[in-house]
Amino acid sequence: MKALVIVDMQNDFIDGVLGTQKAVNIVDKVADKVNNHKGMKIFTRDTHLPNYLDTQEGKKLPVKHCIKDTHGWEISSKLKVDKNDKVIDKYTFGSIQLGEYLYEYLVHKSKPIESVELVGLCTDICVISNALLLKAFLKEVPIIVDASCCAGVTTKSHKNALEAMKTCQIDVINE
Repeated sequence: MKALVIVDMQNDFIDGVLGTQKAVNIVDKVADKVNNHKGMKIFTRDTHLPNYLDTQEGKKLPVKHCIKDTHGWEISSKLKVDKNDKVIDKYTFGSIQLGEYLYEYLVHKSKPIESVELVGLCTDICVISNALLLKAFLKEVPIIVDASCCAGVTTKSHKNALEAMKTCQIDVINE
């Protein structure tokens, strides 16, 4: 079984308060990948509470975004989230819950996980954090990042993150 992790494809990161043209440009490609994927699909959702500006992250990035139950927090309507798909609200860059979920699946299911592919936003923050976290949880499972379905805060930071992931034995495809 192949797993696809769709990282933080939320309105605030696409065309909202932290959106970029590069993020807008990958939405249709990510939607195609999601719609054509036959295995497990897991969506992560960056999630903050109204007191975001009082948190450590909020002090370092003082832009309110992905506040739970707002339009900006929602996954893009162009991506179809089916009832069988898993959605994980994450309150930090990397999701321990995501790692635990896939690890438990690997250990307890009869269908082994062949690979985990990640797509989404932002390459240089949450994609890299979750790719490295999954590499730790699933040390013998290939972790793949589709660069053509990711966008970073800047082009330079996107490329730097891809290079860092390659160094950590994460397979980067479609550069």
